[in-house]
Amino acid sequence: MKWNRLFNKRTELVRPKKSKPREWFDALLFAVIASTIIKGLLFSAYAIPSGSMEGTLLTGDYLFVSKLAYGPRMPMTPASIPFLESTVTGSKIKTYWDGIKLPYFRLPGLSVVKSGDIVVFNYPPEVKDNIPVDMRTHYIKRCIGTPGDVVTMLGGQVYVNGKLMRNAPEGQTSYIVKTDGRIDINPSFLEDLRVEVRQQFNDGNYEMIIPVNSYSRLKNCSGILSITPMVEPNGIYDASIFPHHPLFKWNNDNFGPLTIPKKGWTIKLDSAAVALYGQAIQLYEHNSMVNNGDGVLINGKKTDHYTFKMNYYWMMGDNRHNSEDSRFWGFVPEDHIVGEAMVTWMSKDSLGTGLNKIRWNRILKPIH
Repeated sequence: MKWNRLFNKRTELVRPKKSKPREWFDALLFAVIASTIIKGLLFSAYAIPSGSMEGTLLTGDYLFVSKLAYGPRMPMTPASIPFLESTVTGSKIKTYWDGIKLPYFRLPGLSVVKSGDIVVFNYPPEVKDNIPVDMRTHYIKRCIGTPGDVVTMLGGQVYVNGKLMRNAPEGQTSYIVKTDGRIDINPSFLEDLRVEVRQQFNDGNYEMIIPVNSYSRLKNCSGILSITPMVEPNGIYDASIFPHHPLFKWNNDNFGPLTIPKKGWTIKLDSAAVALYGQAIQLYEHNSMVNNGDGVLINGKKTDHYTFKMNYYWMMGDNRHNSEDSRFWGFVPEDHIVGEAMVTWMSKDSLGTGLNKIRWNRILKPIH
């Protein structure tokens, strides 16, 4: 007997070979799990559908948004279909089930939200539609104020804690364009300059949103008499501007001073504080609040003060006269923050054709 063969003999387990459908299923399952983890914890891709951040970001830009920047937010509505918005496009069919709700929790991040950051967050006003926080529409704006900051806007210029906050280098606003009344402005010329005509006052005067790099070309056109920034006067009350209360005669270009709520900050509940912070106390921090004229009741108990449970932020678009932002709906709670916009990985121009449809100079462009 050959003892070496006896001891060297190995028993091999023969695994059944997977069928092609099973191999495809396993590969697809792995891809879904991996992409879900990456999207949930690392970064996501978003498209810019509107012009509220022009010219920093353009309609048709595709962005990578880092969730590690501020710490990945754990799902609060885990029973949802990955990669889809809260409803199927063009319908009211939900892509989630809110029978399971988890408390807000965020893992540690690489940084915190800073004034000047371009931030993706969930749209706060959808709280009134009873949509879960993490299922609300995604918005992107520039952070102007962080917790505890005092934000003021005078004549279209923002000040944070008394210091001037410079406008974004490629930010946009409205101008009054006066002409001699004898020229007919060619729409294709304005399209080429990416100038948006918001309204025409009479035969010779217009309100236009003009990109920074198109200002000189338009101003030098024959027939253009003057181009001046359009700024609303201070003290004129605009009911569409937060907090939508006549105590605060604020408008699109003038508001504040306004203190951004900070976790642990205690305020005295007078009439002004109720107008400014009542929405956050009730809708975002889930308290009942009644002001019966004899005092304020919070959760049925009379009190003259309130301490905030969360941090809040003030967000505004770089296209100042064409942006629905905190000026209209107020503070952004910390549990709505998704991540920081980092880079434009692709950009498509809807007016272009063929290869010109792609904005090659914006591919992999860092966002500032």
